[in-house]
Amino acid sequence: MNRPSWDEYFMAFTKVAASRSTCLRRHVGAILVKDKRILATGYNGAPAGMKHCLEVGCLRENTSIPSGTRHELCRGLHAEQNAIIQAAFHGISIKGSRLYCTNKPCVICSKMIINAGIRSVCYEEGYEDPLADQMLNEAGIILERFQP
Repeated sequence: MNRPSWDEYFMAFTKVAASRSTCLRRHVGAILVKDKRILATGYNGAPAGMKHCLEVGCLRENTSIPSGTRHELCRGLHAEQNAIIQAAFHGISIKGSRLYCTNKPCVICSKMIINAGIRSVCYEEGYEDPLADQMLNEAGIILERFQP
């Protein structure tokens, strides 16, 4: 019997979370884990109760905004942001946790990760953002690319 490693196990959950995404461009999932327990999950999409891009179209696509730029011009939140927000909403401390995500965090998410006290990030696919890398490194946050 081949049991998955803990990283394989938790990365599988990020893909399930990503399947809930309402983004027309990219499906991203994230989970926060501490002591081998899932604390919160997130996927990219519009705030609760708001119309999703599936319903109203993609502002970024319709105005030809390139990927990785002008993050504020989007109806949706990133998966990492939603996982952090869900933990806060439910009063769950994520200090010292590990973030698993399908994609490498952008600089905005990286700043939230730093201030939330997350200790490490495990991601599967690259998303090049040199400032995010620099800030995570400066904050002493371990950034690991998942290799299945």
